[in-house]
Amino acid sequence: MIEREIAVALGCDSELDSSTKVLAAGYGEIAKQILAIAKAEDIHIHQDNNLAQLLARVPAGQEIPKAAYQLVAELLSFLYSTDKSLVEKTTLMQGKDLPDAG
Repeated sequence: MIEREIAVALGCDSELDSSTKVLAAGYGEIAKQILAIAKAEDIHIHQDNNLAQLLARVPAGQEIPKAAYQLVAELLSFLYSTDKSLVEKTTLMQGKDLPDAG
């Protein structure tokens, strides 16, 4: 089986609530667009195919599933501790015109 490239953009609006949401997700060309935006904005890209497969099923704008909370929380905690500008970068991604997997 040939694996297609997959990408998921996560974020949260700390002013409204602190829940992590899927901002965009897609396969193939959509995934390439999501990754290109992340690279252009110098946003950390974490490679985890299993997590991406789970999160790609979540509609854009919806909270991540409870099954992913622990892993995503650990990942975000690590990123926040190593990159203080991550909060600003996450906020920037919310304003971007992300590709629609629709």
